Amino acid sequence: MQLTHYNTTFKKKSHPIVLVCDHISNAPNIGSLFRTADAFGIEKIIFIGGPIPTGRKMTKTSRSTEKVVPYEIRENIEETVQILKSSGYEIISLEITDNSRPLSSSKFHKHPLALIVGDENFGVSNEGLNLSDSVIHIDMFGQNSSMNVVQATSIALYEITKQLM
Repeated sequence: MQLTHYNTTFKKKSHPIVLVCDHISNAPNIGSLFRTADAFGIEKIIFIGGPIPTGRKMTKTSRSTEKVVPYEIRENIEETVQILKSSGYEIISLEITDNSRPLSSSKFHKHPLALIVGDENFGVSNEGLNLSDSVIHIDMFGQNSSMNVVQATSIALYEITKQLM
């Protein structure tokens, strides 16, 4: 018998992870990021770059998780990252760069961390990359060198939370 969210035996668990969304503006992606953050027990989401779109397109994909996942909206990534660093967070960007390392060979520890994910078209900003303690990427085996921000975030959070358990 297929289980539903009413009869699963999953235990609620939270992880010391803040998801920093660097200028993500697509309403369905934002809704899906709320849902992903809830599924992985993320501490909170910080949206950089102004108001996030609300309404039916966002709430349809969030499935009401925007009501339970804490979030903040901030204008400035530099200030946000400095606040997180001063609070003891390791800053990790999810982006393909000339010095990024594969997610599959990355090790994550129990200290709090902030995962920066980037804009749907341009990725993590240079400011975000420059302020990061490390940059990780997902190995790609096809023609394309990127994937949707929600799928990439889900893959990264799966690996990170798996190691933190």
